[in-house]
Amino acid sequence: MKMYSVRHLVEDFTACFRFYQKDLGMEPVWGDENGPYADLRAGSDVTLALFKKDLMAEAVGTKGLPKSALSQDKSLVSLQVDNLDETYDRLTKAGVGFVNEPKDYPGWTIRAVHLRDPDGNLVELFSPLSREQWTEEAQAKDDSTSVS
Repeated sequence: MKMYSVRHLVEDFTACFRFYQKDLGMEPVWGDENGPYADLRAGSDVTLALFKKDLMAEAVGTKGLPKSALSQDKSLVSLQVDNLDETYDRLTKAGVGFVNEPKDYPGWTIRAVHLRDPDGNLVELFSPLSREQWTEEAQAKDDSTSVS
């Protein structure tokens, strides 16, 4: 088995396509902003796929259910960037809105910031922290799970 993609099921396909392509700089490898499906390169071996939500709902028999409900997020796309603060500044200047500001998460071993795409899907941008910045618990877990 091989992971092919993470797929967001979206209502506003064009806005989401433009967000990932233009705002976040992902390269389309199949499809275009007209949908109903597109693959965008999100790294050398990973693809983010977008698909119209109503077509998937029809395919799996959930078309008659409510489209959304108030709840905590159930998924996110996590994207590693070379320099989180530079990326945050560039995207902020380009008009991209964020849920929070860049913050160190030593227990997670990353510095991260969060935003939402036009359909409300949660996106995390992160850069790794140096090992010295990790919590002792994170270092111990890494030591116990690292392959020699």
